[in-house]
Amino acid sequence: MNKKKRISVLMETEGTYPYAGGGVSTWCDILATELDQIDYYIYAITGTPTFKHKYTVPNNVKKIQQIPLWGSVEPSEHILPEKNFSDIYLKRKETSDKVVESKFLPLFMKLVREILNPSDQYAFMAKIFHKMYKYFETYDYKETFRSEILWNAYKKEVQAYYRRNGNPEEEIPSVFDLTTTMRWFYYYLMGIHAPIPETDVTHATIAGFSGLASIVSKLEYKTPMIVTDHGVFVRERYIAISNSDFSFFTKKFLINLSVLVSKLCYVYADQVSPVANFNTRWEKRFGVNQHKIKTIYNGIDPGIFVPKTKPEKSRGRPTVVAAAHVIPLKDIETMIRSCAVVRRKIENVKYIVYGSLEVAPDYTKICKSLISELNLEDHFILGGYHNKPSDIFNEGDISVLSSISEGFPYTVLESMACARPVVATDVGGVKEALDGFGIIVKPKDAEAFGEGVINLLLDHELRQSLGRLAREQVLLKFRISTSIDYYLEAYQRFAKSREAKKVKHFEIRDSVIQKLPDPAIFRTEN
Repeated sequence: MNKKKRISVLMETEGTYPYAGGGVSTWCDILATELDQIDYYIYAITGTPTFKHKYTVPNNVKKIQQIPLWGSVEPSEHILPEKNFSDIYLKRKETSDKVVESKFLPLFMKLVREILNPSDQYAFMAKIFHKMYKYFETYDYKETFRSEILWNAYKKEVQAYYRRNGNPEEEIPSVFDLTTTMRWFYYYLMGIHAPIPETDVTHATIAGFSGLASIVSKLEYKTPMIVTDHGVFVRERYIAISNSDFSFFTKKFLINLSVLVSKLCYVYADQVSPVANFNTRWEKRFGVNQHKIKTIYNGIDPGIFVPKTKPEKSRGRPTVVAAAHVIPLKDIETMIRSCAVVRRKIENVKYIVYGSLEVAPDYTKICKSLISELNLEDHFILGGYHNKPSDIFNEGDISVLSSISEGFPYTVLESMACARPVVATDVGGVKEALDGFGIIVKPKDAEAFGEGVINLLLDHELRQSLGRLAREQVLLKFRISTSIDYYLEAYQRFAKSREAKKVKHFEIRDSVIQKLPDPAIFRTEN
């Protein structure tokens, strides 16, 4: 009897699993660990090549392809580790100016024009990325982008466009702007330099740059594509870019590039699964058909996240905990300011934030300065990375989340499962989990946030009641088994569909071959 074929999935991550902690990484680890009947191939975009695994990956993770966007002098060293140096050297030798001009420049300029003047030519642009991928199978990535021909053509195209079409109030982009955006091309397209394995299904964990692998796979292998929206990639890019110090041109460039990639992910996805219904309003705005959308809430194991008494170190002191990386998106500054509000009525309150201090070191410095400025050194602790999330929430009386953007945060569910009520900002799908089981406030409102914390800490009966109801809600609606079953069903359905199409394709091909004349009649005599 033939052994049943295992389903293979290309999982595309961006700044998350298995190199960083956080909610998305937790979700990836749960999928890979629980679905041990699935073979996963991880396509992981990271910041630099120095990141180490934060997770012990299970045996059904067959390969991890790391794609560091920067910090590498020679990208092929990390992206093509199985290639011999001689092969890489030969690719570089083959990448002449003539090759770049004739084979890559036409593709590149079509992408440039699309960013300068966006259109709805999604099928056309997907083919451009696919052709670039095929180009880099033969020619060298770094040598191509360092070509003077490419640079001169890019500079000429952008400056000519702004002379013809630029707003009179906008300056023609400077050489600094052009070099900045050219570097962004080099960094953000790095993923299509990496080999993309043929799998039964692809699964992008964000509708962002890692999803380009799914688009290439669909055109190369006809592979069905799933996108899981934890947050909304474009919305978070808008927030980050608009708050940056970039020039108007560079902001517009990066937004247009991000929107293009995100829309391509949505157009080519066979299923888009937001982790909260909140995200669907953005997905529909970006062209996702309703029939493609299937919300799959995150789930947790209530057998691991269970209520416990506070440990000795926090017993006897009103304690607020949070599990969050210290990054701008989590708005730790508002959380710090709320601590100052709480101290007006609860003098000995203590906040502890568990999460990486290294993801955004400049922001960590800002937060430490604010703690010092408000004299909160004994009341607000940046605890750093915690290796046992199930212990975090039981350390406090309540937990908090102050983000300005979220998907459907695990930290809220984990706290609810531990019967610790949550004060959280009304972002993403937070209300879908917490409404009626915690306190929800507007983002960036430290006063309201602090008052919510005060209400829960001072009202023992309310705190106990909401905690009990919160755990019951997790048991009823947000179990890990429910979430896992939905993804397994999707994998099986799409793998079966792809196999059926392959069989049909081969049947057609075979029937055509049978009708072809004998190849011998095409031979000619010498």
